[in-house]
Amino acid sequence: MRARDLAVEYESVSVGSDALDAARLMAEHRLPGLLVLDERGEPKAILPASQMVKILVPDYVIEDPALAAVVDEQHADRLCEALTGRRVGECLPRSAAPPPIADPDDTALEVAALMARVRSPLVAVAEKDKAGTRLLGVITASHLLHELLGRAETPSSSSEV
Repeated sequence: MRARDLAVEYESVSVGSDALDAARLMAEHRLPGLLVLDERGEPKAILPASQMVKILVPDYVIEDPALAAVVDEQHADRLCEALTGRRVGECLPRSAAPPPIADPDDTALEVAALMARVRSPLVAVAEKDKAGTRLLGVITASHLLHELLGRAETPSSSSEV
C-alpha cells in the first residue's frame, strides 16, 4: 500500500487562522493536531493539541504545578481567553520543524518509519515539483495503525480478543 492510498482529507488551518477557531476545530473533531499551511497553501508545520493546551495554562502554573490546585473554577473557565485575538502562527512552538511529508509513492513502512523518526502524530502526503508542493492528504498514526493491524490480522487471531 502506498502513501497516496493511505492519505485522507484532514482538517488544516493557515498560519493566519484564528487560534481559538483552530482550538475549537481540534476539540470538536478530537484531533491530535492540525496541519498548518503557509500563505501558499503548502504544509508549514503541525500544531499539536498539546501545544494549544500549553498556551491555555499560565506560565506560573507550568513552573509550579501545585498552584493549579488553588486556581478557582471561575478563573479556570477563562483559560481559553489566552487564545483570543491570536493567530495560529503565533501558537506554533519557536522550534517548530517543518511537517513530515511523504512522497505519494512511499510505502506504508516508509511512512511509518518517517512518523517514528520525527515522532509526529501525522504525516502530510504531497507531490513536489517546480511549481511547489501540492497536498494530497494526511496519514494519521491511528489510521496507519488501523491499516497495518488490519493487514496483520488473521481469522484465528481476531476471535481471541
